[in-house]
Amino acid sequence: MQTMIENLHKNTGKTLEEWVALVRRENLPRHGDVVRFLKEDHGMTHGYANLVAHTARQSDAASAETPDILIEQQYKGKEHFRPLYERLMQDIRQMGPDLEVAPKNAYVSLRRKKQFAMLQPATKTRFEIGLNLKGQEPQGKLQAVTASNAMCSHKICLSGPEDLDQEVLQWVRLAFDQAG
Repeated sequence: MQTMIENLHKNTGKTLEEWVALVRRENLPRHGDVVRFLKEDHGMTHGYANLVAHTARQSDAASAETPDILIEQQYKGKEHFRPLYERLMQDIRQMGPDLEVAPKNAYVSLRRKKQFAMLQPATKTRFEIGLNLKGQEPQGKLQAVTASNAMCSHKICLSGPEDLDQEVLQWVRLAFDQAG
């Protein structure tokens, strides 16, 4: 995260604090409005715009008392997905020591040198694993993400722990490897 903050300053000429002050002066009501403003009016990439938006709205992991609080909030009303998340994280933590886990309000971002996955209890019936696998053809459980502002190129939708199998872990592993 620190590298991204430093690169924001190098690439834009403004510090994170300066961007946050600018965004707060705009008084935009929603996260998406902030991201759109930064991308359209200031030519910022989605990743940097998202960082500034989360920081300005204090919805980033650093603004929470502890990351565990953010994770607890994600699973309110979706508690049945928590064992799936825990099992998935157990497997992902074994992939390498340079894993960075960054809980947000609605999802958990997984990074190495760059973000490679997002884990999210999307609805009461769907858990999503977003993956950055640019250039990969969708196949099996791997679906392409078609939204133009998506932070991930692909996703895997699970309905419960029984859907977490070797195929899912192989796709996560591929994204992990490509991010290092």
